[in-house]
Amino acid sequence: MVIVSGMSGSGKSVALKTFEDLGYYCVDNLPAELLPAFVRSATGNGAATAKLAVGIDVRTSHRDLASIPEWLAEVGKLGLDPQLMFFETRDDILIKRYADTRRRHPLSHLGLALADAIALERQVLKPLRQLADIQIDTSDLNVHQLRRRIITRFALGDTSTVSLLFESFAYRHGVPADADFVFDARCLPNPHWDPTLRPLSGRDAPVADFFGAQPLVNEFAEQVGALLQTWLPRLHEDTSRSYITVAFGCTGGRHRSVYLAERMARRARDQGWDEVAVHHRELD
Repeated sequence: MVIVSGMSGSGKSVALKTFEDLGYYCVDNLPAELLPAFVRSATGNGAATAKLAVGIDVRTSHRDLASIPEWLAEVGKLGLDPQLMFFETRDDILIKRYADTRRRHPLSHLGLALADAIALERQVLKPLRQLADIQIDTSDLNVHQLRRRIITRFALGDTSTVSLLFESFAYRHGVPADADFVFDARCLPNPHWDPTLRPLSGRDAPVADFFGAQPLVNEFAEQVGALLQTWLPRLHEDTSRSYITVAFGCTGGRHRSVYLAERMARRARDQGWDEVAVHHRELD
């Protein structure tokens, strides 16, 4: 069971639609006090293996939000292990999204300016944010990137295996907050300075050929690959984790990091990892 919460305009509706596509039974804006009753209803009649996703946010009674730990404990007694997923977004991005969509903020009925409504919402949702098992900042994510992140994390066919996500990024836009391993590729030869390669990306054959001919790149890839081959299985065994992100960064997130993420993903598949995904933050 996944509880979807967070700031209004942060992508909760996209998340619930994604969970619905993944086969979850989804309910939005459920009063928190009805969580146990909802679980009993949804898992009755032999449907104990049902996958549930519930949206709870500032539209719920503030008194109910303060009692969330109590309702989650009741759900636990019914045999489910609820995960609370909280979506965060910077104020300036929220204001822009509301301006673009021309939607009203859920607290606008209080007569507050948009900035004040957002500030009040942060305060009201503080108990939920503190309880969150998963926090996702959607400030720099588009709809497709957010969907991919949820699918990668939850669409696991076998929870006894590790789902690996190899991600590329640009350092100038920040390091991915949820990365478990981060490797800096800025020390490697940069095809950006070749006018014929600059418009391409690390997914294109000419760029891959360029890197394949660079001894330093091959040395880097082999050493990183050996480290991951040794420690990824141990991380899974010691923590029972089923989702691990390995990130590669370079200056622009277009050539070196993309090439390495693709190369490491192929290596992982060749080594027998069943769940392998690739995400290029600056390209996708």
